Amino acid sequence: MSVENRIDYVEIPVTDLKKTRDFFSSLFGWSFQEWGDDYMSFNDGRLDGGFRRSAEAAPSTGVLVIFYSEDLERDVERVKELGAVISKEIFSFPGGRRFHFVDPVGTEYALWSASPENPSGA
Repeated sequence: MSVENRIDYVEIPVTDLKKTRDFFSSLFGWSFQEWGDDYMSFNDGRLDGGFRRSAEAAPSTGVLVIFYSEDLERDVERVKELGAVISKEIFSFPGGRRFHFVDPVGTEYALWSASPENPSGA
């Protein structure tokens, strides 16, 4: 299968690299590689990406990175325990359910899960 024309790398601006690493390491178990004081890369087991130091968090009106969850209720509690704020409670949409959260450094993300009647989410 060709990798041509696929998303190859995601780079996210954050205000605090240490807090970001601690949050995602605790939430998802990601591994990180630090590249100096202003950049670190990550691997989520499938996709590589990076976090770069920025004076301000990515705007919540910009691109939204959405992660998959097998248990939204569990993960709502996990992100709150790790210092994130729920910005949109769990809601349904055609094919599944999701919620949005703002991590401890101010960047918004979402977690989604397929609905039981449509497990592929398609």
